[in-house]
Amino acid sequence: MKKANEKLLKIISQFRNKKVLVIGDIMLDKYIWGNVTRISPEAPVQVVSVQAESYAPGGAANVANNIAAIGSCSYMSGIVGKDAANEILLREIKKRNIKTEGIIIDEKKPTIQKVRIIGQNQQLLRVDYEKNEYLNRETEKKIVDFATGRIKEIDGIVVSDYAKGVVTKGLMRDIINLCKENKKIIVIDPKPEHKALYKEVTLITPNSKEASQMANTEPEPESNILKIGKKILKELKAPVLITRGEKGMALFETNGKVMNIPTKAKEVYDVTGAGDTVIAIVALALTAGATLRQAAIIANHAAGIVVGKVGTSTLTINELKQSLENE
Repeated sequence: MKKANEKLLKIISQFRNKKVLVIGDIMLDKYIWGNVTRISPEAPVQVVSVQAESYAPGGAANVANNIAAIGSCSYMSGIVGKDAANEILLREIKKRNIKTEGIIIDEKKPTIQKVRIIGQNQQLLRVDYEKNEYLNRETEKKIVDFATGRIKEIDGIVVSDYAKGVVTKGLMRDIINLCKENKKIIVIDPKPEHKALYKEVTLITPNSKEASQMANTEPEPESNILKIGKKILKELKAPVLITRGEKGMALFETNGKVMNIPTKAKEVYDVTGAGDTVIAIVALALTAGATLRQAAIIANHAAGIVVGKVGTSTLTINELKQSLENE
């Protein structure tokens, strides 16, 4: 085994002692599984004969799920509605050992749901329940107050922004200042329309499409990646880790260094939720004392594992260690 990988394994071994707060847009992923054997007589659409239903935490809650699944302590803060979906979502989150004290009920907004109808293992339709208005200042303050109350005991914060209303200008200003004052890392999974809110954070992790939108340029051709990453870094004064699917990752540091990291995926079955895994593992690595480069390499191994699984997936600490040991 390479000596460099021994250092990475030492970092990973500290994950279990780390506590990370995830702030963002919490969602309930619902799956309706069934068989398709006929076309409806009412309209030219398939009829799904339902066999089963299943639920999983989605959106920012999937980031928290990735942190908990690897054995670390995961706090979740965001909003749910006062509805039946809220009860299901909180049950699924608690089932995965995610701490829910920071989740606030907002009576003006429904719990965000993504309902996927699947026939013969193929997604046929997705139905979304959501209301994307921004939080009011009162609810925003409750999230900031929760983070302030936990800041001494946690090791870092992840902001998982799906542009569904939780991430506001006021919230980001307060959370970034809180992390600076307490010398805690803050990592952002961004949405391009909120680019201006992410200045001077520890790390920003857009995918290729998000990065090109943030840089106001064409979707990434190979020759453009350097220009895109440097432009975002310069504007936001923060390091950038661009996830590029089968092309791996590109890390841009504030000292001007650029690192291209080839993918570790052997087979790609499903990229759903891979970005959530990347930001969860990057955050844990940084709280464990990793450099940005070391954190990116560890997260790249994690992404290579989860894209080899079907559906929104997590990984275990043993899978991550094994990937590094086998290199």
